[in-house]
Amino acid sequence: MTMAAVKSMVDDASTPQEMGESPLHSLNIRELLSREIPPRKIILSPWLPSQGLAMIYAARGVGKTHVALEVAYAVASGGSFLKWKAETPHRVLYLDGEMPLIAMQERLARIVRDAAAEPPAPDYLRLVNPDLQERGFNLATDEGRQRLEPLLPDVSLVVVDNISTLASFGRENEAESWLPLQEWALDLRRRGLSVLFIHHAGKGGAQRGTSRREDVLDTVIALKRPDDYDPRNGAQFEVHFEKCRAMVGDDAAPFDVNLSPQGWTWKALEDARAEKILALQAEGLSQTEIAEELGIHKSNVSRTLKRLKAEASA
Repeated sequence: MTMAAVKSMVDDASTPQEMGESPLHSLNIRELLSREIPPRKIILSPWLPSQGLAMIYAARGVGKTHVALEVAYAVASGGSFLKWKAETPHRVLYLDGEMPLIAMQERLARIVRDAAAEPPAPDYLRLVNPDLQERGFNLATDEGRQRLEPLLPDVSLVVVDNISTLASFGRENEAESWLPLQEWALDLRRRGLSVLFIHHAGKGGAQRGTSRREDVLDTVIALKRPDDYDPRNGAQFEVHFEKCRAMVGDDAAPFDVNLSPQGWTWKALEDARAEKILALQAEGLSQTEIAEELGIHKSNVSRTLKRLKAEASA
């Protein structure tokens, strides 16, 4: 290429400003360290901050929507759910992509009935449901996201339940297809909102589709059925924090959850497993049989029994 051709290309090139694009902003280290940036507030302690991006995923039927609705209600009412607490109420927009409206009404009525906190103010929890729409909307498209804009003012948390029904990309395992929704979530974060995505687990147990979804998320929570799950026990699952920024110790420890007619109960996964081991031992099962029954290694059974014996004799 001749120098004249190169000069012609440079002269013809448009700057970002001339093309209508905003320039990229940067800070040097002194500017960054001296900048006054408001600290992030905690919407639901300890894992959901303001401007937080999170995901809860599980296999079908485990209890994703139960948990998502309880989280939304706790945030909107300033209440609590399981180990988690909202200190003050925040406005929540719940986007439901698949449940019949009557089923959502029944579930929320049960939550209101059983909740310790006072119900949220009417506009603090708003629901978008497919039965209310003349036509569906797709968050993977510009048009779908624009239709949502009038509902966003003053909202602190948007719950997307779930990615598969509300953001149709075509093929879920194509990382590029996630980019429009990722950009939307990052834009909401810039505007001060938090987003909680609800998603399905794949056949292998991990969240379905591209793992690229997790790159920008602060928190990823997996709900998993215990190996000895019995449908007669109702909704029962383990809560595992697979990604949690700035959260350590007991806050990030897995725990066992059960929903019965009497309400939600939870206990540390270690304690729940110890109870099962003791119960099976009382039935006369050997350590090998207990390990097979619970789907754990025999050494875990042995260590647990030794720990319980030491605690009992202390």
